[in-house]
Amino acid sequence: MNDAVALPDVVGVVGGGRMGAGIAHAMLLAGSAVTVLERDADAARGARERVERAVAASVKRGVVPSPEPVVARLSVTTDVTDLASSGLVVEAVPEDVSLKTETLSRVEGVVADDAAIATNTSSISLDVLGAALRVPARLVGLHFFNPVPASKLIEVVYTDAGDPALTERAAGWVRAMGKTPVVIRNAPGFASSRLGVAVGLEAIRMVEDGVASAVDIDAAMELGYGYPMGPLKLTDIVGIDVRLGISRYLESELGPRFAPPRLMVDMVERGDLGRKSGRGFYEWDD
Repeated sequence: MNDAVALPDVVGVVGGGRMGAGIAHAMLLAGSAVTVLERDADAARGARERVERAVAASVKRGVVPSPEPVVARLSVTTDVTDLASSGLVVEAVPEDVSLKTETLSRVEGVVADDAAIATNTSSISLDVLGAALRVPARLVGLHFFNPVPASKLIEVVYTDAGDPALTERAAGWVRAMGKTPVVIRNAPGFASSRLGVAVGLEAIRMVEDGVASAVDIDAAMELGYGYPMGPLKLTDIVGIDVRLGISRYLESELGPRFAPPRLMVDMVERGDLGRKSGRGFYEWDD
């Protein structure tokens, strides 16, 4: 699995939030036409705005010379049948098993038999998600990282029931997007979430116990261990609510070492979700 493989000419992304918009942006830059599916007209407008802002930022960085040819390949819809011509559809809806399985089943109902279906789940078992499909072998994990434009990594997750040829193609698609694939067998939390959440939870416990401030804990890991970003700042960027959901899932699968700290639960309950809410372990302006 050494070579890039061109993405399908037409790809779909279900969910146009921060992550879904980033995925759509990456696929547009790789040359595909992209259709983003959202739940309603307001959400669709927001998705288009997010993708267009990401493309504009790529122009400023010199990645593409002009936004118009890229944005011309973007469509946003509320009708799932508009995904019918997609050779690949990536679901990027919130980390909820019922929502993801319903989404994947709806996608399978409209795409061609030879189309690939991918999930961006960061922790949920692909065996569980694949059970919603008539053909589970067509499902692969493509776990993108937030923020997508800055991240160089995508986890390609396969199952024992999966198609090895699809896993190989998926790794090639990752390279075509200018990113690096790591191929992971399906397991709770895969590699990145399992390790990253473990570090993040311990950092939150240290804040909770008054060991040090969030700033100093992050500085210790950045300066002492070479982390490009401390675990608490990263938790803010990912979303404290997102990591709480992953923590609870991993606790159910792997035991109490992944139990969420009380501080984490309290922050989510009062709406301190990290960057997207403006406040988490840090104050955020955007």
